[in-house]
Amino acid sequence: LELCKVYANSNGIPWQRIDKASYSIHESGSSKHFSKALARSYVSKSSFVSSPKETLEFQAETRKLLDIVTNSIYTDKEVFVRELISNASDALEKYRFLQSTGSISSNAESSAGPLEINILTDSTNGTLIISDNGIGMSREELVSNLGTIARSGTKNFVEQQQKQNNGAADGIIGQFGVGFYSSFMVSDTVSVDSIPAILTSTEASTTKPTPTRWRSDGSGLFTIEQIEESEVETLGTHGSKIEMTLKEDCKDFADPEKIKSIIKKFSSFVAFPVRVNGELVNTVNAIWTMDKKDVTDTQYDEFYRFIASSYDKPRYRLHFRTDAPIDLKCLFFVPTFHMEKFGMGRIEQGVNLYSRKVLIESKPKDLLPEWLRFVKGVVDSEDLPLSLSREKPQDSKLLARIRDVLTRKLLRFFDDELKNNREKYQEFYIEFSMFLKEGLCQNYAFMDQISKLLLFESSAKKEGELVTLDEYISRCAPEQKQIYYLLAPNRQSALKSPYFETFKKHDKEVILLYNTIDDFVMTNIKTYGGRTLISAENSSIDLESETDKKSEEETDKPASSETTKKSSLTDEEAQDLCSWLASTLGSNKVRQVKVTKRLSDSPAIVTDHESGAMRRMMKLVEQSNAGKSNDEESIPPQVLEVNPNHPLLVSLYGIRNNQPVLAPVIAAQVLDNALLAAGLVEDARYMLPRLNEILITAMQTAVEKSESSAAVVPPSSSD
Repeated sequence: LELCKVYANSNGIPWQRIDKASYSIHESGSSKHFSKALARSYVSKSSFVSSPKETLEFQAETRKLLDIVTNSIYTDKEVFVRELISNASDALEKYRFLQSTGSISSNAESSAGPLEINILTDSTNGTLIISDNGIGMSREELVSNLGTIARSGTKNFVEQQQKQNNGAADGIIGQFGVGFYSSFMVSDTVSVDSIPAILTSTEASTTKPTPTRWRSDGSGLFTIEQIEESEVETLGTHGSKIEMTLKEDCKDFADPEKIKSIIKKFSSFVAFPVRVNGELVNTVNAIWTMDKKDVTDTQYDEFYRFIASSYDKPRYRLHFRTDAPIDLKCLFFVPTFHMEKFGMGRIEQGVNLYSRKVLIESKPKDLLPEWLRFVKGVVDSEDLPLSLSREKPQDSKLLARIRDVLTRKLLRFFDDELKNNREKYQEFYIEFSMFLKEGLCQNYAFMDQISKLLLFESSAKKEGELVTLDEYISRCAPEQKQIYYLLAPNRQSALKSPYFETFKKHDKEVILLYNTIDDFVMTNIKTYGGRTLISAENSSIDLESETDKKSEEETDKPASSETTKKSSLTDEEAQDLCSWLASTLGSNKVRQVKVTKRLSDSPAIVTDHESGAMRRMMKLVEQSNAGKSNDEESIPPQVLEVNPNHPLLVSLYGIRNNQPVLAPVIAAQVLDNALLAAGLVEDARYMLPRLNEILITAMQTAVEKSESSAAVVPPSSSD
C-alpha cells in the first residue's frame, strides 16, 4: 500500500483509499485495485525503479510527530548512539536469523564478511557514520520504514516470523520504531545508504540488488534515490550506512573518545562487535545471560571490575534467573569494601537496568532499596514495559514488585551465607552492617529478614565474638521474656557500666552495642522471637528472685562488734535521703528520686531517660540547643535511683544537715556522675568548678586532721 501511494504520487496519478486494507488507483481512465501482484508490476516499471531522485513529503501529522520525537522524547542527546547501534544490531540479528533458516541467497552468503557494526568519526568535517552489514533495506522498505514514524520494521519482522512458525531471533532489540529519528537531535541532515540482502523467497534471488539512498533534514521532506555501487563499497553485498552531518553545537559527537565512552555506557553488550575507527570497543561479554556453570571466576571478576569501575575482587556474587513477576536475568556483586566509611559521601546505587543487553537506565533509584546501594550488578529483562524513549520502565507497580523480589533474593542469599560460611559472612557484616541497619530502620516489610542477619557482641562471649539474636535466645531461660541490650562506647565501658551490675550479679546475658544507630535498630525491632527487646537502662528491670532471699538474709544479719560502723541505710533513712535529694537538686534536675536494689558498686543511676545516642542525633538534626549555655541546662529532669548500701550515700545521709555547703555539692555530683554513665553528657567541663570545690574541701579536711594529730604530742620517756 505504501508502494501504491509512492508510485501514484510520484507520477501524478489519482488514487483513493477504499478501506483500511486496500487502495484504488486510477490510471489512463481505468480504475484498478492495488494488490501485491500489481505492486510487483509497478516495481518492475523503469519509470519507477530508475527514477534518478524523488522528493517526498512527510504527512502533516508525521511532521509534528517527528518534531516531538526529535525534541521531546529523549532526555539526553547521547542516547541517539544507543538507538542507532541497537538498530544496526537488529539488522545483523535479522540477517543471522534468516541465514540460519536458509532464507539468505547463496550469492549473498558467499560474499558476506563477519557481521559487525562500524563507526567512523570525522571531527574535521563534523560527520559521524554508523554502518552494518546486516539485512539491509530496499527502496520500498526505506520509504515505508523511515518515511513512517513509529512503524517498527523490527517488530513487523518478528511478527511475520512468528506467523510463519519460524520462531523469532533472540537478540532483537527494537520495539517502537522511533529510535532512528533520535539522530535528528544532533544532525542537520541524515542520509541512509542501504543494500538489501537477497532472499531465496524473492523472484529475483539471483539478481543483484540496487543500492538506495534516503536523505532528510528532519524538516518535513525526505528524498530517495538510486545510487552507484561505488558509493557503498564498504557495505559489500548487503547492509546499511547512516551518515550524519552534525549540528554546530553537537560536533563533539564526532570525537572518537566520546563515542567510545557512550558505547561502553549503553551498548557494551550488544551481540555483535562494535568498532570505532577500526578499534573494537565492546570487549566484555554479557555473562549474566549465560548459564553460571559456563562462566569462570576470572570472567566474573573481570565483569565486576567493568560494571563497578573498581579494581578489587568481589566479596560475594549472586547469579540467578527468575520468571516472577516477569523474566529477569540478574547478576549481583558485593564489593570488598565501600567508600562511605572514609567520609567520601553517600555512594550511588550500583545496579544497572538493561533490556536485551542494552542499557535502559544507569543506576536507577527504584530497582533496589537505597540501603542496598552497596550492591553492584545488572538486571536484564526482555519483557519489562519501557517508555517510548526506552530510558525508563513504564510500569511503576511492576517495578515495585521486581524490587521486592530482588530484595528478598539478596536477603535469602545473605542468610544462607550466615548459616553456611559464618567466618566469611562476619567479615562482610563488619564492613557493611551499617547498610543492613539502615534498611531495618527504613523498610518495615523486610524487618524480620534483616533482623536475622544482625550480629552483636555479647557479655557471655569473648571480645570480637559475634552472636545473632537467635543464638542469644537459644541460651535464655524459658521464663526470660526479654532480650537485654546495653549501648556503650566500647566493651570495657559496657562491662563497667552501673547498668550492667545487676545482670552480672544474676548471670544474665546482655547484647553489647557500640554504635549510635544500634539504639534506633533495637527500638525499631521492638520484639523478636516472641521476646521484647529492652534496654539495660530501663527502670522496669527487676532481676531479684527467690534465689536472692538467702543472700539478702545474710546481709540483714546483725553486724559483729568488729563491723559496728554503719554500712547501709534503713528503709526509713533511705526514704529520708531520697526526699532530701529531690529537694536539694530541684525539680528542674530530677522529677523523682527512689531507692533501687539493682546496684552493687555504684551509688546511683538515672532511668527512663531519653537515649543518649538518640538525644545526640536529634541535636545534630534539629540544633534545638542553640544558644543554651551547656549540657547541664539542656538535659530534661531525670528519674534518679540511689543505692542505699553505697558508702558515699550513707556518708551523704550523715552530713546532709551539718554540712550545708558540702552536702549539696556532693548531691549535684552524684547526679552528674549518673548522667555521665547514661551517656547524656557530651561536654563535662561545666562540672570542673564543682569538682575543684570538692577537692578543696577534701584537702582542707585532710590538713585539719593532720594538724590536729600533730598538736597531740605524746609524753616523752624522760617525763
